[in-house]
Amino acid sequence: MWVLLGVAVVVVGFAARLNPLLIVATAAVVTGVAGGLDVVATLGVLGKAFRDNRYISVVWLILPLIGLLEREGLQERARALISRLREATAGRLLVIYLIIRQLAAAVGLTSLGGHAQMVRPLIAPMAEAAAETRHGDLPQPLRDRIKAMAAATDNVGLFFGEDIFIAIASILLIKGFLEENGIIVEPLHLSMWAIPTAIAALLIHGARLLLLDRQLGREAGR
Repeated sequence: MWVLLGVAVVVVGFAARLNPLLIVATAAVVTGVAGGLDVVATLGVLGKAFRDNRYISVVWLILPLIGLLEREGLQERARALISRLREATAGRLLVIYLIIRQLAAAVGLTSLGGHAQMVRPLIAPMAEAAAETRHGDLPQPLRDRIKAMAAATDNVGLFFGEDIFIAIASILLIKGFLEENGIIVEPLHLSMWAIPTAIAALLIHGARLLLLDRQLGREAGR
Protein backbone atom coordinates (compact mmCIF):
# COMPACT_ATOMS: atom_id res chain seq x y z
CA MET A 1 0.00 0.00 0.00
CA TRP A 2 2.99 2.34 0.36
CA VAL A 3 3.06 2.84 -3.41
CA LEU A 4 -0.22 4.73 -3.08
CA LEU A 5 1.72 7.58 -1.48
CA GLY A 6 2.22 8.89 -5.00
CA VAL A 7 -1.55 9.41 -5.29
CA ALA A 8 -1.51 11.38 -2.04
CA VAL A 9 1.28 13.57 -3.39
CA VAL A 10 -0.81 14.33 -6.51
CA VAL A 11 -3.92 15.17 -4.46
CA VAL A 12 -2.06 17.42 -2.03
CA GLY A 13 -0.03 19.08 -4.78
CA PHE A 14 -3.02 19.98 -6.92
CA ALA A 15 -4.99 21.10 -3.87
CA ALA A 16 -2.10 23.45 -3.04
CA ARG A 17 -2.03 24.67 -6.69
CA LEU A 18 1.64 23.80 -7.14
CA ASN A 19 3.38 23.36 -10.49
CA PRO A 20 1.73 20.34 -12.21
CA LEU A 21 4.98 19.08 -13.76
CA LEU A 22 6.71 19.23 -10.39
CA ILE A 23 3.79 17.40 -8.75
CA VAL A 24 3.77 14.55 -11.27
CA ALA A 25 7.56 14.14 -11.18
CA THR A 26 7.58 14.11 -7.37
CA ALA A 27 4.72 11.62 -7.26
CA ALA A 28 6.58 9.33 -9.66
CA VAL A 29 9.73 9.43 -7.52
CA VAL A 30 7.75 8.80 -4.33
CA THR A 31 5.96 5.86 -5.95
CA GLY A 32 9.21 4.36 -7.21
CA VAL A 33 10.99 4.66 -3.86
CA ALA A 34 7.97 3.28 -2.02
CA GLY A 35 7.92 0.36 -4.47
CA GLY A 36 11.50 -0.63 -3.65
CA LEU A 37 13.55 1.31 -6.22
CA ASP A 38 16.24 3.78 -5.26
CA VAL A 39 16.10 7.37 -6.48
CA VAL A 40 18.59 6.83 -9.33
CA ALA A 41 16.71 3.78 -10.64
CA THR A 42 13.41 5.68 -10.44
CA LEU A 43 14.82 8.59 -12.42
CA GLY A 44 16.17 6.08 -14.94
CA VAL A 45 12.69 4.62 -15.44
CA LEU A 46 11.24 8.13 -15.87
CA GLY A 47 13.90 9.02 -18.42
CA LYS A 48 13.34 5.83 -20.41
CA ALA A 49 9.57 6.39 -20.45
CA PHE A 50 10.05 9.97 -21.68
CA ARG A 51 12.46 8.83 -24.39
CA ASP A 52 10.22 6.00 -25.58
CA ASN A 53 7.15 8.27 -25.75
CA ARG A 54 8.72 11.54 -26.84
CA TYR A 55 6.73 11.50 -30.08
CA ILE A 56 3.61 12.29 -28.01
CA SER A 57 5.00 15.78 -27.35
CA VAL A 58 4.87 16.55 -31.07
CA VAL A 59 1.16 17.39 -30.79
CA TRP A 60 1.99 20.38 -28.62
CA LEU A 61 3.72 22.01 -31.59
CA ILE A 62 0.27 22.85 -32.94
CA LEU A 63 -0.52 25.09 -29.97
CA PRO A 64 1.69 28.04 -31.08
CA LEU A 65 0.03 27.85 -34.50
CA ILE A 66 -3.43 28.02 -32.93
CA GLY A 67 -2.34 30.97 -30.80
CA LEU A 68 -1.08 32.78 -33.90
CA LEU A 69 -4.36 32.12 -35.73
CA GLU A 70 -6.34 33.46 -32.78
CA ARG A 71 -4.19 36.57 -32.71
CA GLU A 72 -4.92 37.12 -36.39
CA GLY A 73 -8.68 36.91 -35.85
CA LEU A 74 -9.68 33.25 -36.07
CA GLN A 75 -12.36 33.56 -33.38
CA GLU A 76 -13.77 36.73 -34.96
CA ARG A 77 -14.04 35.05 -38.36
CA ALA A 78 -15.77 32.05 -36.79
CA ARG A 79 -18.26 34.37 -35.06
CA ALA A 80 -18.93 36.26 -38.28
CA LEU A 81 -19.53 33.04 -40.20
CA ILE A 82 -22.05 31.58 -37.77
CA SER A 83 -23.87 34.89 -37.27
CA ARG A 84 -24.96 34.75 -40.93
CA LEU A 85 -26.86 31.52 -40.30
CA ARG A 86 -30.16 32.72 -38.85
CA GLU A 87 -31.41 29.22 -38.02
CA ALA A 88 -28.29 28.33 -36.05
CA THR A 89 -28.47 28.16 -32.26
CA ALA A 90 -25.87 27.31 -29.66
CA GLY A 91 -27.57 24.01 -28.87
CA ARG A 92 -27.99 22.91 -32.50
CA LEU A 93 -24.41 23.79 -33.33
CA LEU A 94 -23.10 21.79 -30.37
CA VAL A 95 -25.32 18.82 -31.26
CA ILE A 96 -23.77 18.75 -34.74
CA TYR A 97 -20.29 18.91 -33.23
CA LEU A 98 -21.20 16.13 -30.77
CA ILE A 99 -22.25 13.85 -33.63
CA ILE A 100 -19.12 14.61 -35.66
CA ARG A 101 -16.84 14.18 -32.64
CA GLN A 102 -18.39 10.86 -31.66
CA LEU A 103 -18.37 9.43 -35.18
CA ALA A 104 -14.77 10.51 -35.72
CA ALA A 105 -13.67 8.95 -32.42
CA ALA A 106 -15.52 5.74 -33.32
CA VAL A 107 -13.25 5.27 -36.35
CA GLY A 108 -10.08 6.18 -34.45
CA LEU A 109 -9.79 9.88 -35.33
CA THR A 110 -9.51 10.98 -31.72
CA SER A 111 -7.27 13.95 -32.57
CA LEU A 112 -9.83 15.50 -34.93
CA GLY A 113 -11.28 17.64 -32.12
CA GLY A 114 -10.02 18.75 -28.72
CA HIS A 115 -10.30 21.63 -26.30
CA ALA A 116 -7.16 23.50 -27.36
CA GLN A 117 -7.30 22.94 -31.10
CA MET A 118 -11.05 22.98 -31.76
CA VAL A 119 -13.30 24.02 -28.85
CA ARG A 120 -11.55 27.19 -27.69
CA PRO A 121 -10.69 28.75 -31.08
CA LEU A 122 -13.76 27.64 -33.08
CA ILE A 123 -16.65 25.77 -31.44
CA ALA A 124 -17.14 27.92 -28.33
CA PRO A 125 -16.96 31.27 -30.22
CA MET A 126 -19.36 29.97 -32.85
CA ALA A 127 -21.81 28.80 -30.18
CA GLU A 128 -21.59 32.20 -28.48
CA ALA A 129 -22.20 33.98 -31.78
CA ALA A 130 -25.24 31.82 -32.51
CA ALA A 131 -26.68 32.65 -29.09
CA GLU A 132 -25.99 36.37 -29.55
CA THR A 133 -27.73 36.35 -32.94
CA ARG A 134 -30.86 35.00 -31.23
CA HIS A 135 -30.79 36.74 -27.87
CA GLY A 136 -28.58 39.80 -28.25
CA ASP A 137 -25.71 40.64 -25.94
CA LEU A 138 -25.23 37.93 -23.29
CA PRO A 139 -24.13 38.41 -19.68
CA GLN A 140 -20.87 36.77 -18.69
CA PRO A 141 -22.46 33.87 -16.72
CA LEU A 142 -24.34 32.76 -19.84
CA ARG A 143 -21.19 33.02 -21.93
CA ASP A 144 -19.37 30.87 -19.40
CA ARG A 145 -22.19 28.31 -19.51
CA ILE A 146 -21.94 28.06 -23.30
CA LYS A 147 -18.18 27.59 -23.10
CA ALA A 148 -18.61 24.90 -20.45
CA MET A 149 -21.18 23.05 -22.55
CA ALA A 150 -18.87 23.24 -25.58
CA ALA A 151 -16.06 21.68 -23.57
CA ALA A 152 -18.41 19.05 -22.13
CA THR A 153 -19.63 18.19 -25.63
CA ASP A 154 -16.08 17.45 -26.74
CA ASN A 155 -15.54 15.27 -23.67
CA VAL A 156 -18.74 13.27 -24.13
CA GLY A 157 -18.22 12.75 -27.83
CA LEU A 158 -14.65 11.54 -27.39
CA PHE A 159 -15.16 9.45 -24.25
CA PHE A 160 -18.14 7.46 -25.48
CA GLY A 161 -17.10 7.33 -29.13
CA GLU A 162 -13.53 6.08 -28.84
CA ASP A 163 -14.50 2.79 -27.17
CA ILE A 164 -16.23 1.74 -30.41
CA PHE A 165 -12.85 1.77 -32.17
CA ILE A 166 -11.36 -1.69 -31.84
CA ALA A 167 -7.72 -0.59 -31.52
CA ILE A 168 -8.14 2.15 -28.93
CA ALA A 169 -6.07 1.87 -25.76
CA SER A 170 -9.10 1.59 -23.47
CA ILE A 171 -10.40 -1.50 -25.32
CA LEU A 172 -7.00 -3.16 -25.13
CA LEU A 173 -6.75 -2.30 -21.43
CA ILE A 174 -10.15 -3.87 -20.70
CA LYS A 175 -9.22 -6.97 -22.71
CA GLY A 176 -5.93 -7.36 -20.83
CA PHE A 177 -7.57 -6.91 -17.44
CA LEU A 178 -10.26 -9.49 -18.21
CA GLU A 179 -7.73 -12.01 -19.48
CA GLU A 180 -5.68 -11.64 -16.29
CA ASN A 181 -8.80 -12.67 -14.40
CA GLY A 182 -9.53 -15.65 -16.61
CA ILE A 183 -12.17 -14.02 -18.83
CA ILE A 184 -11.39 -14.33 -22.54
CA VAL A 185 -13.16 -11.80 -24.72
CA GLU A 186 -12.46 -10.50 -28.21
CA PRO A 187 -11.84 -6.75 -28.72
CA LEU A 188 -14.58 -6.71 -31.37
CA HIS A 189 -17.14 -7.84 -28.80
CA LEU A 190 -16.10 -5.05 -26.43
CA SER A 191 -16.43 -2.52 -29.22
CA MET A 192 -19.87 -3.76 -30.17
CA TRP A 193 -21.09 -3.48 -26.58
CA ALA A 194 -19.83 0.11 -26.49
CA ILE A 195 -22.28 1.13 -29.23
CA PRO A 196 -25.45 1.17 -27.02
CA THR A 197 -23.63 3.28 -24.43
CA ALA A 198 -22.46 5.71 -27.12
CA ILE A 199 -26.00 6.03 -28.50
CA ALA A 200 -27.38 6.66 -25.01
CA ALA A 201 -24.73 9.32 -24.37
CA LEU A 202 -25.54 10.98 -27.69
CA LEU A 203 -29.26 11.13 -26.91
CA ILE A 204 -28.86 12.30 -23.30
CA HIS A 205 -26.26 14.98 -23.97
CA GLY A 206 -28.01 16.00 -27.19
CA ALA A 207 -31.20 16.62 -25.19
CA ARG A 208 -29.20 18.70 -22.69
CA LEU A 209 -27.84 20.82 -25.54
CA LEU A 210 -31.29 21.45 -27.00
CA LEU A 211 -32.55 22.42 -23.54
CA LEU A 212 -29.66 24.87 -23.39
CA ASP A 213 -31.36 26.99 -26.05
CA ARG A 214 -34.50 27.29 -23.91
CA GLN A 215 -32.45 28.19 -20.85
CA LEU A 216 -30.60 30.87 -22.79
CA GLY A 217 -33.88 32.29 -24.05
CA ARG A 218 -35.35 32.51 -20.55
CA GLU A 219 -32.30 33.94 -18.82
CA ALA A 220 -31.25 36.32 -21.60
CA GLY A 221 -34.70 37.90 -21.54
CA ARG A 222 -34.57 38.78 -17.86
